[in-house]
Amino acid sequence: MKLFDVYTLYDIEPIKGLGNEVFDAEGNAYLDLYGGHAVISIGHSHPAFVEAVCKQISALGFYSNSVKNNLQEKLAEKLGRLSGYPDYNLFLCNSGAEANENAIKLASFSTGRKKVIAFKKAFHGRTSGAVALTDNPNIRSPFNQTDNVVFIPLNDIAAIEKVLKTKEFAAVIIEGIQGVAGIYEPSNSFLRQLQQQCKETGTLLILDEIQSGYGRTGEFFAHQYSGIKPDIITCAKGIANGVPAAAVLISPNLEATKGMLGTTFGGNHLACAAAIAVLDVIEQENLIENARNVGEYLITRLKAIPEVSDVRGKGLMIGFEVDGFSGSELRKRLLFEEKIFTGGAGEKTIRLLPALTLNKQQVDKFIISLEKIIKSQKTN
Repeated sequence: MKLFDVYTLYDIEPIKGLGNEVFDAEGNAYLDLYGGHAVISIGHSHPAFVEAVCKQISALGFYSNSVKNNLQEKLAEKLGRLSGYPDYNLFLCNSGAEANENAIKLASFSTGRKKVIAFKKAFHGRTSGAVALTDNPNIRSPFNQTDNVVFIPLNDIAAIEKVLKTKEFAAVIIEGIQGVAGIYEPSNSFLRQLQQQCKETGTLLILDEIQSGYGRTGEFFAHQYSGIKPDIITCAKGIANGVPAAAVLISPNLEATKGMLGTTFGGNHLACAAAIAVLDVIEQENLIENARNVGEYLITRLKAIPEVSDVRGKGLMIGFEVDGFSGSELRKRLLFEEKIFTGGAGEKTIRLLPALTLNKQQVDKFIISLEKIIKSQKTN
């Protein structure tokens, strides 16, 4: 049997990770500025995380949601306190796509409506409902086609008002920052006006913070820069530092009924222990403040390079472009010449999503490498 060939792979295999670096079998160290799609939030092999996961798996790794699990209660309390949503309710699942699926289902149950507004260039996942909310025809099969989703340009409040006034939409779903699209932000004023329009039309507001949440932008959630409080928040990626886990934070105004939502693996003992350890480290090491400060430093260093254009993002969720380079070309050169992992988005954007433990010395190393590649291109 062979693997189903759906991924474009670099010819590098990391076998070990430590902090903001990964290592191959030959012992070569690579600076990781991508964190495996923003998943590694507190760094590779953080000792407190390793201890918590090993301790839990040696005791009880899994049992179903048919029995009490005190770790779920502990996670809910800690997440509520650190995120600023202590009065919200928590539903635990396994992935970002699953979190968004459940958020949309909950909105439809609660409103009795079936239509949803999403945004141009949005990415909300690859499962059936989530991909229907994703503005990318290349990953939407004929089965996923639906008339229940309307795509609106980001930051176009007039278009939102026109569509919402029909009062037939269950929800509007929006990313805290559009990641896959190339790091594009909804403005604070747009988010505030969007929330007001949702309230006036009985439409629920869902914030997809799967990539932009958990302190990455310098606030716990990116939308908190605007001061709004959405009805539902979804998060995954960095929630458990690589152990599959995701969460839906639900306003106390929304009611649950038995059997409305469900999952086999969501909220299992191992995932909860990992997620609690992540929050412990984020709190104890002030990683949200670090993401804000180091992110500002990184953005400043990038903007000082004449060939770097259109630097976007907040904290350690950054996109930028370099004149004279395609994104894929620059990513390959950074990886193979300078041993630095980065991400991409679209044809030109380099996407940076490092662990929140990144420091200024590592930023300097990256900037030196980037300038070296740019200079070599100009002299050839």
